[in-house]
Amino acid sequence: MTRNLSIWNDLRPFTIGFDDLFNRFDHYVDNRSNSFPPYNIVKGKDELNWMIEMALAGYNKKDIEVKYADNTITIKSTHKDEEDTDTIHRGIAKRHFTRSFTTADDVEVKGAEMKDGMLSIALEKIVPEAKKPRTIDIA
Repeated sequence: MTRNLSIWNDLRPFTIGFDDLFNRFDHYVDNRSNSFPPYNIVKGKDELNWMIEMALAGYNKKDIEVKYADNTITIKSTHKDEEDTDTIHRGIAKRHFTRSFTTADDVEVKGAEMKDGMLSIALEKIVPEAKKPRTIDIA
């Protein structure tokens, strides 16, 4: 991460307590060249819901681990490499990978589903009652 420190060094003297934010940006910049596995981020039924869709052909539920900690969703393959003597050509990748997504503090992971080679992770932004728009009655 030291190569990216120069990007944020100009801002650090003017910010206090944002080191974690800068570390997240560094992590993003370091990992943006990784393109496997392909994924979509899809807006849900309203502006408070999203879905991460990840194409995982050849994998099943027991091959994938999804963890959520410190505002980071980490998806990684956990399958064991097996010697397959019957396969003449392997065109479907089943390689090891780790992909991470950083979420805002008010975003919750609602669940994950694996169906037909597609991993779907549901996300929802939680808005406290005090911050929801409301009409104020005039007395």
